[in-house]
Amino acid sequence: MPPASPRPLPEAVATDAPVVPLVQPAARLMAHAAAWLMLVGLLTGGYVSAAMTGKVPADPHMALAAHLNALMGTFFLLGVAWTLPMLRYGPAGQRRLAWAVIVANWANWGITCVKAWLRVSGVDLIGQPTNDAVFGALTVSVVLPALVAAGAWVYGFRRAGAR
Repeated sequence: MPPASPRPLPEAVATDAPVVPLVQPAARLMAHAAAWLMLVGLLTGGYVSAAMTGKVPADPHMALAAHLNALMGTFFLLGVAWTLPMLRYGPAGQRRLAWAVIVANWANWGITCVKAWLRVSGVDLIGQPTNDAVFGALTVSVVLPALVAAGAWVYGFRRAGAR
């Protein structure tokens, strides 16, 4: 069989549409953050085991929550990264959305690991300084960025001309 000779593309195929990179930089950033979060989430399973067997003085249920926060955060990051081309945002907006999701999910894992060690829930202000500090940290670095990011993600699906 002779090798195929290169043929020019028919005129109907050629377009003047801008070339969009196969992987947008914000999507790559999020996927990279997700890969690392999955790794540390899986490694946190050792922390869970150590807490459950009493080898570290941490609350085993909160350690397990940290482990699951990392795994679930990985999928949140990948979901947003996959949908970036579907959103109305340009590169700067995509980067802002990416960082909001990255910060919220990494903070969720990290603060939950620490609060397991501190043995505080941090879900409400109760007048206990350690618990209240964890509550503040969770609110500022997890809850607010995650809510803003989720809202921006939903809003990004609106068409540019939609009202």
